[in-house]
Amino acid sequence: MTTELEDVWRRETPHVLGALVRRYGDFDGAEDAVQEALFAAARQWPTEGVPDNPRGWLIRVASRRLVDHLRSESARAAREEAVGVARPDDAELAPAADAPLTEGDPAGDDTLRLLLLCCHPALTPPSQVALTLRSVVGLTTAQVAAVFLVPESTMAQRISRAKATLRRAGARFELPAPGDLPDRLAAVLEVLYLLFTEGHTASGGPQLVDVALTREAIRLTRQLRTLVPEDDEVAGALALMLLTDARSATRTDEHGDLVPLEEQDRSRWDRAAIEEGVRLVEEVLPHGRVGAFQLQAAIAAVHAEAPTAAETDWLQITVLYRMLEEVAPGPAVTLNRAVAVGMAHGPEAGLGVVDPLTTDASMRRHHRTWAVRAHLLEMAGRPAEAAADFARAASLTTSIPEQRYLNRRAARAHSVRP
Repeated sequence: MTTELEDVWRRETPHVLGALVRRYGDFDGAEDAVQEALFAAARQWPTEGVPDNPRGWLIRVASRRLVDHLRSESARAAREEAVGVARPDDAELAPAADAPLTEGDPAGDDTLRLLLLCCHPALTPPSQVALTLRSVVGLTTAQVAAVFLVPESTMAQRISRAKATLRRAGARFELPAPGDLPDRLAAVLEVLYLLFTEGHTASGGPQLVDVALTREAIRLTRQLRTLVPEDDEVAGALALMLLTDARSATRTDEHGDLVPLEEQDRSRWDRAAIEEGVRLVEEVLPHGRVGAFQLQAAIAAVHAEAPTAAETDWLQITVLYRMLEEVAPGPAVTLNRAVAVGMAHGPEAGLGVVDPLTTDASMRRHHRTWAVRAHLLEMAGRPAEAAADFARAASLTTSIPEQRYLNRRAARAHSVRP
């Protein structure tokens, strides 16, 4: 039942939260009420069954909780009058759970409205991303903390401060004016890509891929592109997601274990998604200023169009990563460039790029740093060192499929005689 509840939470939270925020205007109180409704569902649904319309059930229960909270406050008379005017009838509170929005109606999507609300310019970019991942996407505070590589208590304080800032700024649940959209797009795109990444490679748990998250990220990015069709970075983000998601069916085997890119069955990749992604890349790259998402999409396109792993154009990928470091420098980009340099110019050259990251405060705690280093050490014929780094990488990830894969690589490297 826990998994089913989590699926309902992810699917319905934006709609339930959006319904309450639109009608009562209290983001913080609405979120608390939605969580109380979910707790009520956790108590009742295991014995009574999931209702036919879980969204309507959650909206009604959350609305009652919020109304009770408003009535209990000191300014009772004024608040009750406002609630009486704003409170919708049951027909409004219980929309059909299976009534999806059309692709051409981004303005009516509660999830997109919530994204734009949480990406209010009064918030710092990290707070925008953190609040959206928690309140809109439905990740736990611990999961959001893992994304930012900070303690859970630190993230809880950041999210709380972000909500208080929104209240002080008088943020409203509505689409920003066209002139205000550019100030929020960068944060929205970062949130959507983090959502996609969490679905594509879960930061923890027994499964590597969460299809519900990747599909939702792609759906919302399509909606955003409909809203701002002239923005090339939105198109780049959509292309990147499509090209990456095209490989999802081949990323795990029948046992749920990770299959690395070079071993994937490329005949099973989603060619329609690849063609759409490549078309978007080719459409936006010639326009002029090239952003980070466009460059990452171009890299993904090179991988997607290679007939075999051996035929991958690593020199081109290396050049694209150098361009990406100029546009959006950061240790994660450097780590990916290390792989490309190692494949294009040899493992020792790749190690020269990755080794400085092992002293970086955040990257030395990230399992991918040690996994990449281990891979390059193995290529360089240094199996004992590779085994140690693979084992270290396995100890740093909370993803069970990744742990199994890295431990297998460690055992294999350990068995090799230098």
